[in-house]
Amino acid sequence: MKGFDREKLKVFFAGHTDEDLVSWPNEVKLMDQFGLTCSEADELIMTSGFLPARYQRNRQMITTEQQLKLLRSQVAVIGCGGLGGYVIEELARLGVGRLRVIDPDVFTEHNLNRQLFATMNNLGTSKVVAALKRVQQINPAVCVDPRQVAVGSDNGIDLLTGMDVVVDAIDNISGRLELAQLCSRLGISLVHGSIGGWFGQVGCIAPGQPTMQKLYPNPTADKGIETTFGTPSFTPAVVGSMQSAQVCKILLGQGWRLDEGILAVDLLQMQFDNMPM
Repeated sequence: MKGFDREKLKVFFAGHTDEDLVSWPNEVKLMDQFGLTCSEADELIMTSGFLPARYQRNRQMITTEQQLKLLRSQVAVIGCGGLGGYVIEELARLGVGRLRVIDPDVFTEHNLNRQLFATMNNLGTSKVVAALKRVQQINPAVCVDPRQVAVGSDNGIDLLTGMDVVVDAIDNISGRLELAQLCSRLGISLVHGSIGGWFGQVGCIAPGQPTMQKLYPNPTADKGIETTFGTPSFTPAVVGSMQSAQVCKILLGQGWRLDEGILAVDLLQMQFDNMPM
């Protein structure tokens, strides 16, 4: 980040903070006065010992130093539909600074029952473009890099290099297996999620772990259980939120993570079982 006149900054913060919080209107003034992007303004606010006011409800569980770490983090979300939409929304609200969102598809009518960014106005719209526009409305400090492609062996290394965490929100088994191999090759943790009907599963896959191969040892069909059980509105919300929590814990290096197994979710019976892998 460019250098600044510390005296001018001191004067600005003295007149534009409420205790240690900087409101959005005052952050806009900071951007205008010092020629900053929103991301740069967020970083300058936090490195100066203050906090953008939109993060004030994070602070009982996330320190300012940790909030700055989230701002400097990079996460790739593969799939911007049912699971991916909730993950993108929640990571943006959390303050993860850079999101690479990857999906080759456009919204169709059958997406409307469960996909957060699917609206009547968005039918026929690229899912990654819709994700970009949504995040800009939620948190302009988050830089979204939309890629309307499918991740594969031909482009995966370029798409995933430099990411701190990758999120699996894919709806097919072959794609999940290939994504796990790419993440292992790059040494990146993969947060897996899948859903179908009342059921879902979540897991954190460290580089080199054969979790995905154990989950799908003999994939006879490319689609998962969603083809049998359907996909209602609430299951992706629950599983996507669990994936977001796992991403947060990986980025901040705290809490218990699902590194040694898969958490099976049964919302019909309200059962959550950790399955060793």
